Amino acid sequence: MADRARTVTSPARFGLTDDRADAALRAVGWWGDGGPVPGAERMLAALSRSPDPNLALRGIDRMRESGPWTELDAALRDDVRLRGKLIAVLGASTALADFLVANPDSWRTLSTGVRPDLIAVVDGVTGPDAVKALRAAYREQLLLIAADDLGHLVEPELAAPAYDDVAARLTTLAEEALRASLVVAQTEQGPNDARLAVIAMGKCGGHELNYVSDVDVVFVGEDDLDVATRLASRMMTVAGAACFEVDAALRPEGKAGALVRTLEGHTAYYRRWARTWEFQALLKARPVAGDAELGAAYLDVVRPMVWTAADRDGFVADVQQMRRRVEEHVPAELVERELKLGRGGLRDVEFAVQLLQLVHGRSDDTLRLGSTTAALAALGAGGYVGRADAAGLGESYRFLRTLEHRLQLQKLRRTHLFPDENDIFDLRWLARAAGVRPDRGRAVEQVLLSEFRRHANRVRRLHEKLFYRPLLEAVANVPTETLRLTATEAAARLGALGYASPEGALNHISALTSGVSRRAAIQGALLPVLLDLLAHTPDPDGGLLSYRKMSEALATTPWYLRLLRDEGAVVERIALLLGTSKLVPEMVTRAPEVLRLLADTNELAGRDPGEVAQSLRTAVARHRDLRGAVTAARSLRRHEIARVACADLLGLMETPAVCAALSSVWVAVLQSALAAAEREKAVEHGGWPKAKIAIIGMGRLGGAELGYNSDADVMFVCEAVEGVRDDDAVKFASSVVESMRRALGAPSQDPPLEVDVGLRPQGRQGALVRTLNSYVAYYRQWSEVWEAQALLRATFVAGDEDLGTRFLDTVNEFRYPRKGLDATSVREIRRIKARVDNERLPRGADPTTHTKLGRGGLADIEWTVQLLQLQHAHEVPSLRTTATLEGLVAAEQAELITSDDAAELRAAWLLATSVRNAATLVRGKQTDQVPTSGRELFAVASALGYPSDADPGEFLDAYRRTTRRARAVVERIFYD
Repeated sequence: MADRARTVTSPARFGLTDDRADAALRAVGWWGDGGPVPGAERMLAALSRSPDPNLALRGIDRMRESGPWTELDAALRDDVRLRGKLIAVLGASTALADFLVANPDSWRTLSTGVRPDLIAVVDGVTGPDAVKALRAAYREQLLLIAADDLGHLVEPELAAPAYDDVAARLTTLAEEALRASLVVAQTEQGPNDARLAVIAMGKCGGHELNYVSDVDVVFVGEDDLDVATRLASRMMTVAGAACFEVDAALRPEGKAGALVRTLEGHTAYYRRWARTWEFQALLKARPVAGDAELGAAYLDVVRPMVWTAADRDGFVADVQQMRRRVEEHVPAELVERELKLGRGGLRDVEFAVQLLQLVHGRSDDTLRLGSTTAALAALGAGGYVGRADAAGLGESYRFLRTLEHRLQLQKLRRTHLFPDENDIFDLRWLARAAGVRPDRGRAVEQVLLSEFRRHANRVRRLHEKLFYRPLLEAVANVPTETLRLTATEAAARLGALGYASPEGALNHISALTSGVSRRAAIQGALLPVLLDLLAHTPDPDGGLLSYRKMSEALATTPWYLRLLRDEGAVVERIALLLGTSKLVPEMVTRAPEVLRLLADTNELAGRDPGEVAQSLRTAVARHRDLRGAVTAARSLRRHEIARVACADLLGLMETPAVCAALSSVWVAVLQSALAAAEREKAVEHGGWPKAKIAIIGMGRLGGAELGYNSDADVMFVCEAVEGVRDDDAVKFASSVVESMRRALGAPSQDPPLEVDVGLRPQGRQGALVRTLNSYVAYYRQWSEVWEAQALLRATFVAGDEDLGTRFLDTVNEFRYPRKGLDATSVREIRRIKARVDNERLPRGADPTTHTKLGRGGLADIEWTVQLLQLQHAHEVPSLRTTATLEGLVAAEQAELITSDDAAELRAAWLLATSVRNAATLVRGKQTDQVPTSGRELFAVASALGYPSDADPGEFLDAYRRTTRRARAVVERIFYD
């Protein structure tokens, strides 16, 4: 006998895996001992195609228990439309299943298709009865829409409605619900003279509502506003209890504003106070209930304002800030699953489309549409977006909105969260509910994941491209007018993004993408992203020009475009650098290898200055002639400064590390240049040097506190070798030093490197080189207090280390006087400081924003520390340092200043140094003045880490506040 278990069909064959499936099937009369009963096969096949067969069967069984099952069973067997719709709904929505069970006759609506009239059901009804009647009628209409939306999943012969049609029906239903709710409110209020218009906003205004969504509205009233306000409030309450939440937060002044305003009140607000986002919201505004004439008048007033909003100051910055705010709201762990707000989500499409509409809709009425998909189609037809891009973005938008619809239908709750990739059950349900099918051996959940990622990636890619790819088509030589924009329209779009000279930007784009070369093709792929990134920098126009110059200079460098194409972080970093700094583009164009470091943060910012200096010395030592050595040293210095500048602007290096790196490379250049000059002169003098030479670093070089484009303050000391007179040794050393200085300062593709010897004895009138004994004699007999102060920074940097060390040991008695300073010397230092402040501060300079000589600036702090060193370093060895910050630490530890005062001085010194460096990078030349307005101020603030959407005035206030506090400390310590 055959095994009966092998011949009897199992419910599992139809996807019914629930333990209760057999019992439920028997209860509804569709299953017997031998499997499906005759005539029930179609029922089981339909169940198997439901989004969740088990859920659908449970719903059928519950309906059997709650209503006239015999009639429903017969109808399901005979009516394919009813069968498809009901079983699809039961397998997709537990909430609608609950409604069907609670309202046993509602299934008939699916058979007849007759929609209940929402206004009719509340005619003459008030209070809880009205809410109850409206809720049932609304839910029944929602059931009809969902059934029509889903039925084709179960019975393929049923038509599958387009997303746009479903969204339109949901919107129409919401409009009817608003009108019905207003009818209830008016009935309860009784006869009155108030006029009230209900203006739909958001998705309702755009004919693109979800199954579950707040409905955004604005109210306009006339005549009796108190009554109009009561009507509006009651309408919101009724609709909220029966159908959906009504949100009036988009009204003028938001929730703090009056619920109902007159037309004149709306007009006055929008003309005077409205912000950019409010005009963006008005793009979708349309009257849907109440006084039609008043609603039309409202539109007549606000529409002209909407289509001139792009002319407002700060329009682009406002829109970009809104985008960032939306993206920042998404928790990091959910950013890849958020259908609405995440990367590649619905908001990416909507923001891009709306910005294009607001820019180009000013002159093109065909773009003045509320629906996102309709606007996309119009943008494509008008050539503002490529046809294929518009179609692709529209397809992805509809796909994501369909997923959103299905997720909301399940429990009729507002949600936008795609299932976790490990949640196989929910993924499978969503895939089946969305009509996804297995493909090439892949399960439906795998196909859904793949499709979701594909569409999200496409949305993000096209979102980044949308503003720009049509611009490239507009400047290309393609004759097809329908596929490209005119130059004028392209310029307007760039202007909307914040480019001050759109025509110039178009010229750069054209130059970079002209021709059919591979290089032009890669540039064409890079520019859409780069243009968007540059739009977020302080100077998009300057950044684009720098990018063009850099690309033209590196046109024959084979790895350049590959690096940009394959390393996403490089493009982002290049955009920030080029759009912020004038100095960096010049440097990296001449030191292109630095661009490779942008792909590796550790290589860019983590290099040890000592190792860099050793590499420079080793490379330069290969050149036997001075000219070749200096050329190599300059080249390597250029590379290192470019590296440091990039890391600095990107926020990857702290200020002390920046200064130390810049100082270290200058020292290495001096070491290499001196060694080469000594070799060259030794040959001229018989093959051996006549003197030992040491270079003593002074000023910021001595303190390892150099900035960009800083000169090197030094002194030269020499000592005769055995058998050579001092005069001959000085002559030899002077010839070496002069030769080295000439080579470093000679014209070349790099700026000259100035070696400043102004701090030597007798200043510019004194000898360029002295012997150690000559220095000692001078300091003992003629030294002034300012020279002792200058020696506080003295440190050995190059040449003969023993000689340099002996020089420092010798001058210690002058810079660290045994008895400190007497009152006369203190007064002299204060007098000199006052003269420097008065005479050297440039005419017209603002003393509150001059980083070097301004109040609370670098000079104030450094002179204060140096005064403490002159007074106490003999007794406090830790004060014997050339670095300002180390001197502050030592003074604090020695209790010469309080911790609070030290902190104020430290903060001001670091800030002033950072600002000075940033201002030099931004302007492209050495500067001590903080910009106080315009792009340069924005750029300096950005370079210091202030967000691009922050007010740069906050940075300026912070600078003045910090230096003001430091100046107060200086007044107490230096002058008291």
